[in-house]
Amino acid sequence: MSSRRQYTIRNIPADVDRTLRLRAKQLGKSFNQVALEALVAGAGHDFRPKRDFSGVVGSLTAKEAERLDEEIRLQRQIDPDLWR
Repeated sequence: MSSRRQYTIRNIPADVDRTLRLRAKQLGKSFNQVALEALVAGAGHDFRPKRDFSGVVGSLTAKEAERLDEEIRLQRQIDPDLWR
């Protein structure tokens, strides 16, 4: 969900409204948060943010990857002056 949108949704059935409001109260969350979670789940998506690098893997050019490897190599070097 990199791009955020706002919606105005009309004609929500009263029982759905009650359920969402009750759930928000029970969970100590805002109505907006609970409604958003229900909408995301209903669309077949997972509300939790990804906590991996799947969006990054394979996205670097060869030159960028070489530069990253070089930076990592430089950071792994031990500075003898710091270890005296």
